[in-house]
Amino acid sequence: MTPLAITNNDMWGVALIVGLLAALIVAGLLVVLVRAVTDIDNSVRSLLDVAGRVAGNTAHIPQLQATAPVLGQIVDEAVVQDGYMNALTDGYGGVPA
Repeated sequence: MTPLAITNNDMWGVALIVGLLAALIVAGLLVVLVRAVTDIDNSVRSLLDVAGRVAGNTAHIPQLQATAPVLGQIVDEAVVQDGYMNALTDGYGGVPA
């Protein structure tokens, strides 16, 4: 068997090809990275829009605390209204109450 006869110029060619392949791989990975960052940026922008709408929808929730003290009055009035409705419908249509 004869040893491979690789010259210095051949080694330079191999090194250049390997370097070119590495540069192409890095460029491809950078393109993938830029696309991923763009997708993330678009998602964050849409999330911020939704967050603003949610904040607008929930801005009045603290005002619900004012409802709690009057719930008893609301229940009392509902009982009175129920009594009125029962009085109006007692005996209506021949149906006993």
